[in-house]
Amino acid sequence: MAFLKLRQPKDDAQLPPAIYVALVDSLFQNFMASFAGTVCAAIAALLTAWETGAVWLWPCALLIIAVGVMRTYDMRAYETTGKPLTAETAPAWERRYAIGAIAYAGSLGLWCWVALMQSDDAVAHLLCLSVTIGYIAAGAGRNYGRPRIAYLQVVAACGPMVLALLLQSDVYYVSLGLLNALFFIALRNITLDLHKVFVRALVAGETITSIANQFDTALNNMPNGLCMFGADGRLAVINKRFTDMMNMRHDTVALGASARELLSACVDAHAISVESANAIVTGAEAGKTAEIVTADAGLADDRALEWTFQPMDGGGIVMLVEDVTERRNTQAKISRMARFDQLTGLPNRQSFRDEIAAYLGSENGEALAALLFVDLDQFKQVNDTLGHPCGDRLLCEVADRLRELLGPNDYVARFGGDEFVVFLRNIEAEESASGLARRIVDRLSERYEIDHHQIEIGASIGIAMASAGVSADNLLKNADMALYRAKADGRGMFCFFREEMASALEARRTLEIDLRQALANEEFELYYQPLVNLKTGRISTCEALLRWRHPVRGVVSPADIIPVAEEMGLIVDLGRWILRKACMECMTWPEQVRVAVNLSPLQFQQRNLLDDIRYALQVSGLPARRLEIEITESSLLRNTQRTRDTLEGMRREGIDISLDDFGTGYSSLSYLHSFPLQKVKIDRSFLEGIREDKPLTLLRGVARLSTDLGMAVAVEGIETNEQLEIVAADGTVTEVQGYLFGRPVAASQIRQLLVASHARRPEDLDDLARAKRSIG
Repeated sequence: MAFLKLRQPKDDAQLPPAIYVALVDSLFQNFMASFAGTVCAAIAALLTAWETGAVWLWPCALLIIAVGVMRTYDMRAYETTGKPLTAETAPAWERRYAIGAIAYAGSLGLWCWVALMQSDDAVAHLLCLSVTIGYIAAGAGRNYGRPRIAYLQVVAACGPMVLALLLQSDVYYVSLGLLNALFFIALRNITLDLHKVFVRALVAGETITSIANQFDTALNNMPNGLCMFGADGRLAVINKRFTDMMNMRHDTVALGASARELLSACVDAHAISVESANAIVTGAEAGKTAEIVTADAGLADDRALEWTFQPMDGGGIVMLVEDVTERRNTQAKISRMARFDQLTGLPNRQSFRDEIAAYLGSENGEALAALLFVDLDQFKQVNDTLGHPCGDRLLCEVADRLRELLGPNDYVARFGGDEFVVFLRNIEAEESASGLARRIVDRLSERYEIDHHQIEIGASIGIAMASAGVSADNLLKNADMALYRAKADGRGMFCFFREEMASALEARRTLEIDLRQALANEEFELYYQPLVNLKTGRISTCEALLRWRHPVRGVVSPADIIPVAEEMGLIVDLGRWILRKACMECMTWPEQVRVAVNLSPLQFQQRNLLDDIRYALQVSGLPARRLEIEITESSLLRNTQRTRDTLEGMRREGIDISLDDFGTGYSSLSYLHSFPLQKVKIDRSFLEGIREDKPLTLLRGVARLSTDLGMAVAVEGIETNEQLEIVAADGTVTEVQGYLFGRPVAASQIRQLLVASHARRPEDLDDLARAKRSIG
């Protein structure tokens, strides 16, 4: 708040307009006193003319009368103008006044000069001197607001008079002239001092008025209602905001009312309840710092008001009122958002955990209870195919179905994603939990209709029974482990937690820790299994297979390594290491032999897969034509543009692409022409019952189709000479792989086998088999 400072202006130019107007207005005050003075001066002038008989005194008397009449007319005109004086009109009125005042003073001065110089009458001298001196003294009291006018009047009136006295031969007249001169100088200073005092008073009044106006403006525009009670407990200040908040007129409560009377008026205006009013009065009369929040349902739009009491020095108290409805609602909304799922309206993870912890820590914690961890099956496909809005509505319907199945004492929450948790309290036996789990699986598996789409999903459930002393975190962890087992058993099922699950989970975690350490320390090694070309009888390709020789577990199978590495996100780093290691090893083999490396579907989701392959070829020096990438159907099931672009990029680099394990899974024939494949590896499952017509026809049909499409054909799982003869008889199979030609062996052994394979001129495959037996 910016207040006017109380300071004396250095000159008239610095005067605020309002003060300047007030000073000009002071010139025209007391019309009757001015009129009476004019009449007295006129009579005195006429008397001196009559008494002395001096001819020149009559014109002087007439001049005094004429100027006096003119001034009287001006002052009367000012009083009757009917318009307030403004900063724009004040200068004109000041000029009119100055002309009249100076003219009148000049006429008095002229009168004194003529009377003193043309007459020896002492009475006439006394009259003119006393009237003139009196006028000048009175003028100092009238014209202090504009000292310049007073100075000019002194000069106009006293100048001729003093000069006439000094020209007299009488010493008394001369002395009187000197004394008058000194008097008039003192009168000037008095006038100036009066001006300063008056201006200071005006400035102070203006400042006080400005402060009062600003205080009143601030008081009535502050966001809070305010009431100030004096030491006597009576209302001293109340602002407009308070009366507006209380739905009252500003004049409803007068200053001097007590706090009880004020609050009674608020109750009458239906702004607060009687109970709230009593609490507020108690707080106001206590005279202590305090806060009270009132929330009266059904009154004043269910507002929440915060009343703050602050005692003042010397007694009395200030009461502030703030409408905190929006803040309270916002806090409640934030609190709800922190504890409830915004999509389904169910409690969230934190709220659910607190609920379980409170129950387990209460006296009811000894009663039998169960926690069901529910995970939706096939929900991700709904999001991927129909979009997230449809998935969100599906989650809401799932939440509604769960509510329908639960009793009043049961508790359900959403943990995020497609996970829900149910807590059953005070159940009689495990059968109650299993019965509910079965109903949940059946109900959630029923068809949903959303946006004209028929949707079917399932649910898997892990159940953990609450035992004495179990914590909420352990209960959730146990249910999660049971859910993991239920999903592993085929989905759409429920499973109870058993202690052996914890042991299995601990073993899994230990495996994960060891796996990270093994990757960091490069504890893995690659084994290689040969593929033999049926036409040449030589090894044409060696497939790189991962092995991990654990110091405690021994040799760990890739079937145990790869799934864990994929779940942990290590498969990408592990895949880079396999690529580099296999390419470097291939550089030690004969130039005709290639190396085949399997890629995980997760590796195809990485944008820099092609860069990783180029880097492996670069650091090893291996030509791209000697690298073969084996992919599975699961990689092609994600028929994304990125997968297609990556495969096309490999082909442009000169890398061959082989479809591994063909015949398992979907085995879609569309893959054979939709993707840039150079080889099809028929799975070993085709060899089962190969002596019968149907399996053999199926194998030969796939082989011929692949050959007609310009792709090489390899058959996996050859273990006997009979299988080899049947596969080779048709002439469409290019390569064979199996234990008949060698198991996966270490790098040093595969080198010996390659030397044996390429250092001779075989007539048939028996020589290769003998070489394999001599090595292994």
